[in-house]
Amino acid sequence: MLLRELTDHLESWAPLDYQESYDNAGLLVGRPDQEVTQALISLDCTEAVVDEAIELGCNVIISHHPIVFKGLKRFNGKTYVERVVMKAIKHDLALYAIHTNLDNVTGGVNSKLAERLGLRHTAILSPKSELLRKLVVFVPVNHTEAVRAALFAAGAGQVGNYDECSFNTAGYGTFRGGEGTDPFVGKPGEQHREEEVRVEVIFPANRERAILLALFETHPYEEVAYDIYRLQNAHQQVGSGLIGQLEQPLSEREFLGLLKKQLNAGVIRHTELRGKPIARVAVCGGAGGFLLREAIRAGADVFVTADYKYHEFFDAEGKTVIADVGHFESEQFTQELLLEIIRKKFPTFAVRLTGIDTNPIKYYS
Repeated sequence: MLLRELTDHLESWAPLDYQESYDNAGLLVGRPDQEVTQALISLDCTEAVVDEAIELGCNVIISHHPIVFKGLKRFNGKTYVERVVMKAIKHDLALYAIHTNLDNVTGGVNSKLAERLGLRHTAILSPKSELLRKLVVFVPVNHTEAVRAALFAAGAGQVGNYDECSFNTAGYGTFRGGEGTDPFVGKPGEQHREEEVRVEVIFPANRERAILLALFETHPYEEVAYDIYRLQNAHQQVGSGLIGQLEQPLSEREFLGLLKKQLNAGVIRHTELRGKPIARVAVCGGAGGFLLREAIRAGADVFVTADYKYHEFFDAEGKTVIADVGHFESEQFTQELLLEIIRKKFPTFAVRLTGIDTNPIKYYS
């Protein structure tokens, strides 16, 4: 199949618009119209992973972390980043990264981490705003059902775990067609009054083009009257971290044991234990220290994340327990998640997990 078929599916699930401003997710090396027959999935795209892909006959590597974060000025093999890119190009090997956009969606990296810990009733810890829009359109009564159905099919009308949501108000509109027009009813030069329904639906900003196309294709008017509003509402399915509940409360030491076992963690760095049971758990794969206040505000008994610096541990101030499990350990199951997503959509496409341990941190015990 074509590479764009694969990447379009991944981006329909974790849109590139949802990545952080510093990130570089997407197709880094390769052509969208490139034919691909086998994919290799890895957390990191290292030289060893590229060599593995070449040996296995894979022609695309899908990694969580982008190999390129900033502009490269030279390609002389001086750094591992340059060597990876050069070798990929030489062997016609596509490199694709799905990073913070996968972190920021429900069902993404943090959902997989929460699943490993048995968390229930999960919700985004810090939902993002500026991602939602509202469409208001005026539709003749007899065409309302068809227009609404087209908008829903294009991605409008999702509110939390509910879909096909809309608000509808009956009224009437007036119009007079000018010279050269072809009015839906009436004649040019004559004012007409038409019974209409004001339809309002919320939609993700990244679906605007598809939704407008659906609107124009199904609306009977020659000139469609509509408004689009930017919303400040937080998008409850998009954002950083997750908060959830354990099925049964555990003691702090029992929870740390569960954490170490379920994440295969070599060591867990944590703040002073508070002598309180653990029931409510906040998680953020990778470097999640920026979410500490949100975790405390959400009533988390423990905040599981990675990449904490020495002085940052003091910020817990006894209000929660910070548990730093390691960057790789917190995101390692992202590989399995990507495998599941691809196999569900393309069951006959050859895709496999890397056999390389890409964790750059080793533990002496």
